[in-house]
Amino acid sequence: MIHLIEWSRLAQIWRYYQAGILNAAFGFGLFALFVWLGLNLYIAQVVAHAIGVAFNYVTYSRHVFRAAGPAKLRFATSYMVNYLISLVTLAGADRLVQSDYLAGFLALVLTSFINYFVLKHWVFRDAAAG
Repeated sequence: MIHLIEWSRLAQIWRYYQAGILNAAFGFGLFALFVWLGLNLYIAQVVAHAIGVAFNYVTYSRHVFRAAGPAKLRFATSYMVNYLISLVTLAGADRLVQSDYLAGFLALVLTSFINYFVLKHWVFRDAAAG
């Protein structure tokens, strides 16, 4: 029984990283596109983040956390907090590096680690766990 649980968790983490890579590419691609089009760094981030939330909900709920019940409100709430963490990280990274693209990428990396734990333990709880 323990081996099934461990395999299940590893499979879920693998699916999380698959979806995460797709979500990160989508979100960072939007961010980079908006910066390239001349939008302010922070406006580019908020617009890309807002569009990315809907995209991410679909990939995480259908591909990663399949056993969980619907969690749209918790997901939206978690992404508001995620955005604030990302914004603070972006502001700090922007002071440390010369590239807006690298600053955006550093913010993305930090928030993705935090995001897994929030999604796993608060947003997409197994339906049986309530």
